[in-house]
Amino acid sequence: MFTRLLVGLDGSPNADEALEQAVVLGHRFQARLVVANVTEANSLGRRASNSGELLQRASERVKDAGLSVETVQRHGNPDRELAELARDADTVLVGRRGRTSSAGGAGRASLVGKTVASLIRIAERTVIVCASKPSPMDRCAIAYDGRETAQRALELVARFASVTHSTVHVIHATVDRAIGTMVVGEAEAMLSLQGVAFVTHLEPGTPGEAVARVIQRTECDALFAGAHVGKWSGVTVSHAEEILEHTDIPVVIQP
Repeated sequence: MFTRLLVGLDGSPNADEALEQAVVLGHRFQARLVVANVTEANSLGRRASNSGELLQRASERVKDAGLSVETVQRHGNPDRELAELARDADTVLVGRRGRTSSAGGAGRASLVGKTVASLIRIAERTVIVCASKPSPMDRCAIAYDGRETAQRALELVARFASVTHSTVHVIHATVDRAIGTMVVGEAEAMLSLQGVAFVTHLEPGTPGEAVARVIQRTECDALFAGAHVGKWSGVTVSHAEEILEHTDIPVVIQP
């Protein structure tokens, strides 16, 4: 599944946690790590000299863990450069907020950095938004609403669970249990065909609130979710950023 992992580093604590999460996954899947640093055009003079040291430290950390690694230095917009690099990877791992994310302000910008929010929308590969500490990712959940990207996320979590031997917790936020039962029935049928154990959860409230409650009850340590494609504005993220606000476990977002 994950044989080539791209990690976006910018020297922030959240990015360091993404590297540690990549090491965990690297061991599980015997993956090669690609560690990338993107220097924004308006900070070339200030940060270019630090990039080499940053990548060197990351490379040494990965080698010490017994994994293969390569490093990449790019200049430009971090979201676009990482999305481009991710085309040659199975997934890209990032922290929730980077060095340039404002700590203040209202709304999602204070919890999910602008680079992450944009990367989720434009990446053609899975994006793993990492938590404040590495997770073994042994107990999987999926936020499922039946849409196309959620269906692809379901296929991904089924493959992942077959490796981790995990029971998949299917979470659906609904105001109508009858409709919700129909939606999760599709997920149940697919997981049954794959021979994957599962439990379904029909929860009231918003997707973020529903996910948070189930995660707390079940102690799941990895969450899968889909991104949605909007016809009018390219790729948009439905519920994914809200879900990120309510969780502190790795969230695997499937385009």
